[in-house]
Amino acid sequence: MAIAEITVIPIGTGSTSLSSYVADMQRALESVEGITYELTSMGTIIEGPISRIFAAVEVLHESPFNGGAQRVSTSLKIDDRRDKAGSSRQKLESVERKLQGE
Repeated sequence: MAIAEITVIPIGTGSTSLSSYVADMQRALESVEGITYELTSMGTIIEGPISRIFAAVEVLHESPFNGGAQRVSTSLKIDDRRDKAGSSRQKLESVERKLQGE
């Protein structure tokens, strides 16, 4: 299973507020099967098989265009570890254990 962080920025929307676009993108993610996701203040974390992550990326990138944006900038980071299973939560717990002097 892979973990991705994606940030999608609609450009030229006529407003500095993008929360309505973000809400639309989160609604669009509901249609993508086989993933879990979490909205953060700076993007969205997606977990699942890499093929499903790419499907989610396409849905997210297209969503602002469907909402009237004429230009969209998308940044994507992928952590695809195949030697053992992992998750965002597991990664955070590993760091927390080290901070506690594991």
